[in-house]
Amino acid sequence: MSTDRIRVAVLFGGRSGEHAVSCISAASVLKNLDRDLFDVTAIGITRSGRWRQVDPAGLAIEPGRALPEVTDGTGDGAALLRVDTVPSALTLPTTAEMLHVDVVFPLLHGPFGEDGTVQGLLELANLPYVGPGVLASAAAMDKDFTKRLLASAGLPVAPYAVLRLPDMTLSAAERDRLGLPVFVKPARAGSSLGVCRADRWEDVPEAVAQARLHDPKVLVEAAVVGREIECGVLEFPDGRIEASPTAEIHVAGGRFYDFDAKYLDDVATFDIPAQLPAGVEERVRAMAVAAFRALDAQGLARVDFFVGDDGTVTVNEVNTMPGFTPISMFPRMWGAAGLGYRELLTVLVRTAIARGTGLR
Repeated sequence: MSTDRIRVAVLFGGRSGEHAVSCISAASVLKNLDRDLFDVTAIGITRSGRWRQVDPAGLAIEPGRALPEVTDGTGDGAALLRVDTVPSALTLPTTAEMLHVDVVFPLLHGPFGEDGTVQGLLELANLPYVGPGVLASAAAMDKDFTKRLLASAGLPVAPYAVLRLPDMTLSAAERDRLGLPVFVKPARAGSSLGVCRADRWEDVPEAVAQARLHDPKVLVEAAVVGREIECGVLEFPDGRIEASPTAEIHVAGGRFYDFDAKYLDDVATFDIPAQLPAGVEERVRAMAVAAFRALDAQGLARVDFFVGDDGTVTVNEVNTMPGFTPISMFPRMWGAAGLGYRELLTVLVRTAIARGTGLR
C-alpha cells in the first residue's frame, strides 16, 4: 500500500438494471472524494460486462441529459489482475501501463456487483474494498434470505411467500396468510425495479411476470401499513458501528416509493430526522444496528423500516450499497449527524483499508 496518498479505484456501472443509478452514484462520489488524500481512478463496467477505465468528467449529470451509461466505446479496457510481484493491481491490457490500487469503492447496485460476486473477486485479488463482504452482500441482495436471517435474530419482518419457476400462483393457505393487498417483487433486485402492488389475487400472475423480467425468484409480500423510515449504519476505522438519524420518505399522490419516484419524478420529500413518537427513533436506530450485525455486515448499510401508528416497527430491507446520488438518503442522513459527504467517503475508504481482506 502507498505510504502517502491512498489510491482508490471507483467501480461502477455493471450488468444489472441499476446500471444508470450506479453511474449517477459514481459521478457524485468521484466529484467528492478528497483529492488531498486520494488518487482516484474510475473503472466503469458496461452492461455486457466489459471493464473500462473512463474519464470521470464523462459522468457529469446535466439537466435534460440522458442518464449516464458505460459503453463499449468508453475509455480503455481494464482488467483485474493478481500477480506475484505486485500485491494488488488493476492493469490496462492494451498498454504497458500498470495502475496500482490500494482500495476499491464498488459503487455497484443490484446483481453482479452488490450481491457478493464482485466482493469475491476482490477478495481473490487481495484488494480491500468499501462495504460488506461476500456473505452479507449475497444475503442482503436476496430478500428471502435477508428475512430469514433477520427473523432468526428476533427482528420483525413482513409475512411473505416465495415463487420459483414454474410456479406462478399462491396456494389458498398462502393467500389466507398474506391477505390483500400484496407487493410482488424480484427477490434479488433493488431500486424498486419490477415491484408491483396487487389489490386482487387475479392481478398477481401479471405482477409475477413483471417481477420475473428481473429475477426468476419472486417474493409475494404482505402489505405493511406504516410510515417508510430509513436509517443508515456506518462502521468506523476503529471498529465502532453507529446508526444515523432516521429519515422519512413522503411520496405525493399516494404512490409507493418506486423506481420513478426515487430517480425520475420529483414527487418525493423527506424529513431528517423523522418525526417519530418518543422512544421509536431510538428503537429504529437500535434495530438498524441489530440488522447490520444479523447479516454480519461491514462498512455500511441502509436499513429500511415500516413504523405503524401504534409504534410497531417492521424491518423491510437491508441495502449493503445504498445510493450515493445527490438526492440519496444515506449521505443525507449522515450529513444530519454532522458527517459531511466528503468526510463520509473518507471514513468508508479508511474503514475498508483498516479491515483488509480475508477471514475476519
